[in-house]
Amino acid sequence: MPPPALALVSGQALPAFLLCGTLLVIKMYVVAVITGQVRLRKKACSWRGPALGTQQELQWSFLADIFQAFANPEDALRHGGLQYCRSDQDVDRCLRAHRNDMETIYPFLFLGFVYSVLGPDPFIARMHFLVFFLGRVVHTVAYLGKLRAPTRSLAYTVAQLPCASMALQIVWEAARHL
Repeated sequence: MPPPALALVSGQALPAFLLCGTLLVIKMYVVAVITGQVRLRKKACSWRGPALGTQQELQWSFLADIFQAFANPEDALRHGGLQYCRSDQDVDRCLRAHRNDMETIYPFLFLGFVYSVLGPDPFIARMHFLVFFLGRVVHTVAYLGKLRAPTRSLAYTVAQLPCASMALQIVWEAARHL
């Protein structure tokens, strides 16, 4: 039986890229699940206080309303009514973190794959992939954890450095072979 394909390239950059790329995609799924959980938590936190008079009932109703957030009317209808179809700061934060992942991880997947195929030094390639991976993890933690500035922007910048390096090397190699 022939050895697995990755065993043939074990000393090269491709296995490291595949590992980091797959972990990043899993991280994106985790952010998507967190977004759903935050959205549902906002619904689950809605509860009605004791009926202690008109003023207090109104206060409890108001508190319940601010803890419910569904972006789509069909979801709101299923979970209490159209009045809960609105945006929420925490849900919006999760969505922005997810969108930022898509804006950076998808290009990394392309650049990292092409870069791996070019046969770079395996150690340098692993460092590119590791720096990007760690930068994206720190960025997500900073975004969702609401860490103080400039943590998130530094993590973003650090993660973009290997992408810029890989892009330049790809362009250089492509231009050399024109």
